[in-house]
Amino acid sequence: MNDILKSRNIDNLNLKNSLIMAPCCMYSAQKDGKLTHFHFSHYEARAIGGVGLIIVEATAIEPRGKISDKDLALHNKDQALLHKQLVENCKSYGAKMGIQLAHAGRKSEVKDSTPIAPSSIKFSDNYKQPKELTIDEIKEIKKSFVNSAILAKEAGYDLIELHSAHGYLLCEFNSPLTNKRDDIYGDSLENRCRLTVEIAKEIKQVTALALSVRISATEWSEGGWSVEDSVYLSKELEKVGVDVIHVSAGGNQANPELMPKLEPLYQANYAKQIKENINIPVIAVGLINTYEQCQEIYDNKCADFVAMGRELLRNPNVIQYFLKEQKEKDKFQKQYARAFI
Repeated sequence: MNDILKSRNIDNLNLKNSLIMAPCCMYSAQKDGKLTHFHFSHYEARAIGGVGLIIVEATAIEPRGKISDKDLALHNKDQALLHKQLVENCKSYGAKMGIQLAHAGRKSEVKDSTPIAPSSIKFSDNYKQPKELTIDEIKEIKKSFVNSAILAKEAGYDLIELHSAHGYLLCEFNSPLTNKRDDIYGDSLENRCRLTVEIAKEIKQVTALALSVRISATEWSEGGWSVEDSVYLSKELEKVGVDVIHVSAGGNQANPELMPKLEPLYQANYAKQIKENINIPVIAVGLINTYEQCQEIYDNKCADFVAMGRELLRNPNVIQYFLKEQKEKDKFQKQYARAFI
């Protein structure tokens, strides 16, 4: 069987193939962060389409942690009941289910709250001035992440992904450009990574679920977070029981001139550099659209799993196309078997 269509494990979690639906914000939640009918149709379609693991979009651990007023949240039982139904529906089609727990930090655009950050530095002139967190407030943030992880487990999720990328709160703590603290959560690389590592450790201890951490491998800024820093963080996360590293990039600086040319596989080499330095699996992501591009990632030993975002938004049945191309009829969605011919 072809590599990307082969069953593969994350910890003890067995996926029917190595293709993952990357978390993609839909900005379609109710004002209280609850799932809507759209989310059920959206995620179930990808489950029917044959994705091995669906990672539900960035889901806030508290109201001020949402990116927008239309973001999902998971910090109370009412929200969790809807997640439980979504998980049951998607898993009935053979997909495993993950959820990305997140806090937007200084990039929150929620109307009726003040954003928070490791240091009071705005993302850009178009964003609010964030409030610098105290040590006691950081402890409360940790508790909120763990509480949301417990709710995710109760809802039946198979995997939790901790969002430490794209310029959101944990990523802001990691970077020397956005973290100017002089306490145990600032200054040195070890201190700046401390919050992400501590939260990952506690989530793993209290849930025992498969745990992923999504990181931005680099922020493409002189004196900023680098691939070498990402290797250090990944090693520390491995030590505390994290099961897979999901490698993205960017998002912590507002200047578009800092970004490289966006093209297929533009982030794959970051994943490869991290994979070469740790003993747990790596997920590659970033404009990956075709079977050939997925296979190139495996052939070049860049990653163990491939996450697709935009292509799965365009085509929820892209996995069925891959199966047809590779003549894997036994893996084809049975209700659509006549489409294999």
